[in-house]
Amino acid sequence: MKVIDVYQQYFAAECVYQGVERRGVSVKLTAVSEEGTIRYEVSVSFFPHLTPEDFSVSYDAYAQQTLFAEQGRRSKKRDAEYLKKVPAAADALAEALGGTIAWDKPLREARYDG
Repeated sequence: MKVIDVYQQYFAAECVYQGVERRGVSVKLTAVSEEGTIRYEVSVSFFPHLTPEDFSVSYDAYAQQTLFAEQGRRSKKRDAEYLKKVPAAADALAEALGGTIAWDKPLREARYDG
């Protein structure tokens, strides 16, 4: 199995989960290829972000959604197609956890692997 984080970025956020205030969120698009199949997943993980240097992600406020899973291979075209779907999918996951993502307030530059 090959797992690649196609995209990851940290944003300011608002969420209270298990009584803990979370002020940051990690948003990822991950490609998982295994035995001739490819799967694209979006995930969000809210974390406290107590200081500007605090990126210690706690995985209890975490959710993921599979966007695509079929026979095939990873490609730049598929990466681009599913990257466009990240904001809407991440917003839905954040809402399910009781949080919101401040897309206009990135905490770090986006990281792409492609």
